[in-house]
Formats: sequence, C-alpha cells, structure tokens
Amino acid sequence: MADGSAERSHITTHILDTGTGRPASGVKATLEAKTASGWQEIGTGSTDADGRIKNLGPIQVEVGRYRISFETGDYFGKQGTESFFPAVSIDFFVNNVDEHYHVPLLISPFAYSTYRGS
Repeated sequence: MADGSAERSHITTHILDTGTGRPASGVKATLEAKTASGWQEIGTGSTDADGRIKNLGPIQVEVGRYRISFETGDYFGKQGTESFFPAVSIDFFVNNVDEHYHVPLLISPFAYSTYRGS
C-alpha cells in the first residue's frame, strides 16, 4: 500500500543502520496478518531516504497478530557488505485498534533489535 497517500497507515516502521549511523533506505518490507488459514499479505513497501515506511498497510487494522518481514540481506548486498541475516521477521500483536503501531528496526550486518515505538 506504499502509494504515497497523505494518510499514515495503522502500522508503520523505521529502519536505522547502526553500522553507518544512518537510515536504511531501499529496504523492502512485507506486512502480513495471521488468519485461520495462515499468514496473509496485507501490505508491502520500501523504506524511503529517511528509512521510513509510512504507508505499509491499511489505514486501520483489526485486533490480532501481525508480522513484518524485512529483506535485510538485499540491503546489505547492494552495499557490498557481508551480512548474517538474509531477512528479519518481527511478529507482534495489535491489542487496541485505537492506537498507532510503530515497529522500528535497528540493523547491522551481524545483529538486529526492535522495540514498540510510538
């Protein structure tokens, strides 16, 4: 859904490359929702020059379990940097549909971390 619309999606992300101390631009991400039949893709996008995806998925989501998968190996490969993790997947719960869910990711070639942002 990364269509450039002015409204921010319910779930957003931001990636910082801690090895360079800069935003990680051009990282592809996929947002999925857990359904009774498995994972269903509900949005995709790539990080902008500031390392953000403001329109990753729907404007509103339901209570439930979600996953964002990031193509970190492709990002580091384009830079000619060896890395250990070809992808990073973060599973999380949306418990309150009235809240915004921001899922930041900090990456380096051999480590990553995340937290619940605002």
